[in-house]
Amino acid sequence: MDVFGTLTGNIALGLNTALSASNLFYCFVGVFLGTVIGVIPGLGALAAISMLFPITFHLDPTAALIMLAGIWYGTSYGGNTASILLNIPGTPANAVTCLDGYPMTRQGRGGVALLMTTVASFVGGSIGIVLMMLFAPTIASYALSFGSADYFSLMVLGLVAASTISDGSAIKGLAMVVLGIAFGTVGMDLYTGQARFTFGMLELADGISLVALAMGLFGISEIIVGVRQVGVARIDRKSVTLRAMKPTRDDLRRSIGPMLRGTGLGSFFGTLPGTGPSVAAFMAYAVEKRVAKDRSRFGKGAIEGIMAPESANNAADQTSFIPTLALGIPGSPTMALMLGALIIHGITPGPQLMTEQASLFWGLVMSFWIGNLLLVVLNVPLIGLWVRLLLIPYHLLYPAVLMFICIGVYTVNNNAFDVWLVLFFGALGYGLRLLQFSAAPLLLGFVLGPLMEEHFRRAMLISRGNLMTFLERPISGTVLAVTALLLVWSAWAAFRQSRNPMLSVTN
Repeated sequence: MDVFGTLTGNIALGLNTALSASNLFYCFVGVFLGTVIGVIPGLGALAAISMLFPITFHLDPTAALIMLAGIWYGTSYGGNTASILLNIPGTPANAVTCLDGYPMTRQGRGGVALLMTTVASFVGGSIGIVLMMLFAPTIASYALSFGSADYFSLMVLGLVAASTISDGSAIKGLAMVVLGIAFGTVGMDLYTGQARFTFGMLELADGISLVALAMGLFGISEIIVGVRQVGVARIDRKSVTLRAMKPTRDDLRRSIGPMLRGTGLGSFFGTLPGTGPSVAAFMAYAVEKRVAKDRSRFGKGAIEGIMAPESANNAADQTSFIPTLALGIPGSPTMALMLGALIIHGITPGPQLMTEQASLFWGLVMSFWIGNLLLVVLNVPLIGLWVRLLLIPYHLLYPAVLMFICIGVYTVNNNAFDVWLVLFFGALGYGLRLLQFSAAPLLLGFVLGPLMEEHFRRAMLISRGNLMTFLERPISGTVLAVTALLLVWSAWAAFRQSRNPMLSVTN
């Protein structure tokens, strides 16, 4: 009863704070800007928050955090729009949504895809908020118990699972993962400061831009394909009506399981510093493809392929605040800016934040509910507007998209070199498509590779070079065992398929 009474009191305190006129206003400003910025290819939460960060110096710390948080999870809602309609990820976390979202658009079901991802985003975000309210202290302490060896093992599992994202052989998927890791090694070595694979170019000292890589592989390559095609598939006007956006019973039936599984994965990965929504989205997609009875549907407009990653990245958006606020450990550059806003106002993040700044913490948590409701109210009426983008003549639409990609990539670092990078990765992405290699595992290898290297080297330093540390730690050993089983199972499945080609039809 005491626990329930305490929770009720905290909720009341949070609502009293979040429902004040000024905090409501800044919540609306944050989610609106987040949605608009998410729709524009290349402009993610980090760029938006960086540009608006100086405004927070003049705001109350609670209002500042509420606005920045609204931008953070608002971009996830808006980012799926460009992914689904144009095959261009609005943010890196939305890249995996392209795999099945865009095929749905080409089938005339873009409105259904947008409506269902809005539902998935709301469900994932809502469950993430509930978990944050109920288990923030427990989850934070659990995440703190993870060592570098455990993180490394999780990364290995993620990279092996990434090979299942690609269509075709697992060998091609693993090859793309390795290529992604190779791109991730470009830049200054974290421990020695030595330049690696920069070819003498100072612009590569900080590594390859994730935004440039994602925009090039998915956006520019799609534009090249579209230009080369004769008679590009168009969407007719009947598909933008409210009735056409209504999902079928089969869509609803297939969506429930992926939403719950994606939310669970997103909630877990969101609490782990250094992972976040991008990793959660790719892992959720890989899991859905593994558990599916008919994997051939994926990549061709499977509703599960958009529901799982969208619910995962929105759940991760919410639970990523747990290590940031409760432990003072930012899991991403965006979360580091959130910490910066707190520190500028003289507030020290950490375990005492929930008790010493209860009004701020619970006001922020309850503002998440308000922000998620505002995002549904904003996004559902605008679905028709977004879908009508495809009614714009092709020769006008794609030059505008190319312009937005270049502007978006440039504004992240104010670096013209990133524009050349996005063009390079666009050509590479087009070449990979011609050779029937999937770009999705490459992107995940790029994201996880540097993290894996960092935690491997740190674990080696801590254990003084003892490789057995990865097997002796219970969490790490268990995860590596699961990874080994996954590899054996994949090899056995490939062997059976080679012996009986008919299995490839059923699998």
